[in-house]
Amino acid sequence: MANLKEVRNRIKSVTSTQQITKAMKMVSAAKLKRATNAIIQLRPYATKLNELLANLSQSLEEGSSPFLQEREPVRVLVVVVSSNRGLAGAFNANVIKTANNLIAEKYSKQLAAGNVSIVAIGKKSQEFYERRKYNVIGNNNDLYQHLNFENASKITESIMEGFIKGDYDRVELVYNHFRNAAVQFLITEQLLPVPKPEKKEEVKASNVDYILEPSQKEIVEQLIPKNIKIQLYRAVLDSNASEHGARMTAMDKATDNAGELLKALKLSYNQARQAAITTELTEIVSGAAALSGS
Repeated sequence: MANLKEVRNRIKSVTSTQQITKAMKMVSAAKLKRATNAIIQLRPYATKLNELLANLSQSLEEGSSPFLQEREPVRVLVVVVSSNRGLAGAFNANVIKTANNLIAEKYSKQLAAGNVSIVAIGKKSQEFYERRKYNVIGNNNDLYQHLNFENASKITESIMEGFIKGDYDRVELVYNHFRNAAVQFLITEQLLPVPKPEKKEEVKASNVDYILEPSQKEIVEQLIPKNIKIQLYRAVLDSNASEHGARMTAMDKATDNAGELLKALKLSYNQARQAAITTELTEIVSGAAALSGS
């Protein structure tokens, strides 16, 4: 009977866990809808702004803006966008692994010299790099509680200010790009200095005729900082939607797995119960036979 009690307790525990994972899936689904709407609305604007900037800045010299200046990457800053909470499958592990691979493959000399810094957006990446004694700049874990352009811009402004001062010569951005609830893929892109447009884009740009007021240089000087802020904000929104999609998928699988485990436990419980009943019946029959024989 002790075995039956143990199985009953496991069934109760798994049932409780299944209810929790099912509730978490529903919460993530509701949050995913809002997060998806936010990133879908921003993407066309971010894409068009990036395209416009590429068209305008192709004829500018590198020294026309401090954010266009290419320098030897002696000091590197890596912006790692993760989440504040777990239970999202391999979401956080994958983005941290991608950032580590980027540092190891591209900036191993800078890492050995202690010239790699981290800006962690999300508690999971913050804790990971602090435990490993990286130079983690600031604490941005509260951003997801009030996720908007103004709050994201504060992080970007500090990064831009550090780049202008020469605190770091290159800024890399690592985040999860949202495609749908089940698919997110990792992106690594250079945030600063602003990458130059590709040749194909330059060919297209030559066919575009803009009427510029007050001047091309002044417009680009305003667009470049704004574009940098938009690109980081887009990355955070992408990561936020990816997090909820990954958590919803993980909780859905956990709920299904709990259901399969419940089936196995109930089968085991019924088998143990039937064995106990059979044993009791055998004992009764044996006892009755012994009494009748005496």
